[in-house]
Amino acid sequence: MSERIAVVEHSALSDSHVAALRDLFDGEYRARHGEWDPDRPYGYSPADVHTTIFRGNRAVAHVGFQRRVIRVGRAEVRVAGTGGVLVHPDWRSGGVGRRVMSRAQQAMRDDERVEFGYLGCRDEVVEFYERTGWSRVNAVERHVSMADATKTVMSHGEPILVFAAVADPRGDAPSWPLGDIDLRGTPW
Repeated sequence: MSERIAVVEHSALSDSHVAALRDLFDGEYRARHGEWDPDRPYGYSPADVHTTIFRGNRAVAHVGFQRRVIRVGRAEVRVAGTGGVLVHPDWRSGGVGRRVMSRAQQAMRDDERVEFGYLGCRDEVVEFYERTGWSRVNAVERHVSMADATKTVMSHGEPILVFAAVADPRGDAPSWPLGDIDLRGTPW
């Protein structure tokens, strides 16, 4: 079966693309978190861009990102907040995750509104992200609660990873600024 990679703005998702993503996410999370909602996936921030690998009409892998300006220390940083990273269980360990992440990272590089990819994750998946070009940063992160938008959540020590999406004029990757991080919204 042939593999196809699609990079689509959220506003341009077809009904069939949404249905394929719903099948992928519901297969993994429905029992614990309920039905997937593309506009508010499990309380996280929704994606502006969806990178999806299809085998036939079936979505087998996804990486989403949302463009946002966050504050890091005293700097304003344009990020692609990355979430919804998922590979169907039948296609894990075959390089599908690496391919979908690589294509999402290329979409970030191609987007002049993005300086860095940004994500938070569990300790057990940090190695995957590091192998695909992400670097861990240590900082306190502040974000809006996913359960109550009137509350702010501070996190200490959970893995935060970044990916330089632009090069400085010398061709080097820019440095992530130092300081605490304010996501200015819910996490991804």
